[in-house]
Amino acid sequence: MEPASPSACVSQDRFICIYPAYLNNKKTIAEGRRIPISKAVENPTATEIQDVCSAVGLNVFLEKNKMYSREWNRDVQYRGRVRVQLKQEDGSLCLVQFPSRKSVMLYAAEMIPKLKTRTQKTGGGDQSLQQGEGSKKGKGKKKK
Repeated sequence: MEPASPSACVSQDRFICIYPAYLNNKKTIAEGRRIPISKAVENPTATEIQDVCSAVGLNVFLEKNKMYSREWNRDVQYRGRVRVQLKQEDGSLCLVQFPSRKSVMLYAAEMIPKLKTRTQKTGGGDQSLQQGEGSKKGKGKKKK
């Protein structure tokens, strides 16, 4: 939180909130998902969202102990909320490629799987992904 405060002369209550549930492909829309499942990520964390947003140059800060109201699970991994500055004090956009909160959510969901922490966890994930794609094709042939 503190590193963002000095550079943020804008009032932080105008920052948009992004909860991990918005990007989670394990959730239904009723449970709080806000983007299509095809673009959503498996169990994103607030820290991951913060990492990808700050890497692209957005002014962000993490609120670790905030909980999404529709999240019934109180585990630490489901906690957290990311605040992102979309607009300057005068109302102009901070970054032109992010005109709306949805554009930020879609970008974060696209970039989280590319994070080093995600790619390392899967180990030989690339091979298993290719095999997975092959088996999907096989299933398609069987249906015919």
